[in-house]
Amino acid sequence: MKKMGLVVLIEIAIFAAIALVLDLLPSIHLGASGSISIAMVPIFIIAFRWGFKASATAGFLWGLLQIVTGDLQALAFWQVILEYFLAFACIGFAGLFMPTIQAKLKNGEKGAASLVMVAAILTGSAIRYFWHFLAGVTIWAQYAPEGQSALAYSLFYNGIPFIGASVLCSIVAVILLSAAPRLVLDRPTGRTGYYSGNSQVK
Repeated sequence: MKKMGLVVLIEIAIFAAIALVLDLLPSIHLGASGSISIAMVPIFIIAFRWGFKASATAGFLWGLLQIVTGDLQALAFWQVILEYFLAFACIGFAGLFMPTIQAKLKNGEKGAASLVMVAAILTGSAIRYFWHFLAGVTIWAQYAPEGQSALAYSLFYNGIPFIGASVLCSIVAVILLSAAPRLVLDRPTGRTGYYSGNSQVK
């Protein structure tokens, strides 16, 4: 499997657009710490459906769409690279858990599949927010309250959204995929160049 099929690319575009829309909807506001939403859920669905490469591409596209639509806060070029391209693409690391999740769902082991989903979501979210944390320490540090270190400021500012988004996305994804596992199990097959079973897009 040397390249993604057309259907996979279309799904990536659709789910990245859904993530953008969800990000624009009202969310749980945390004041200075930003907000918590379920916007990552579409990227996690792609991750559990197609694997790492597809979900990393979807995350990257979501970050790009935020820039194109003006839904960004930018202080420097490198901050945009860190927080909109690299951070969002790294959500795709959840896709590394795809074979296990699909195997558990196919065997009817919804409880075990849910635990792996949560682990996948925590992994993708943690890697994403590491880059936000790094940007906070190196770029946003100027906004730290007087007397507070840049490290503590960034840890607090990014840590709360990380925990909140991880928990919220885990709840939504587990409920959704436990009720409708076909969202990740039913994939195109045949001569179309798309893939089924436990294989990942490469």
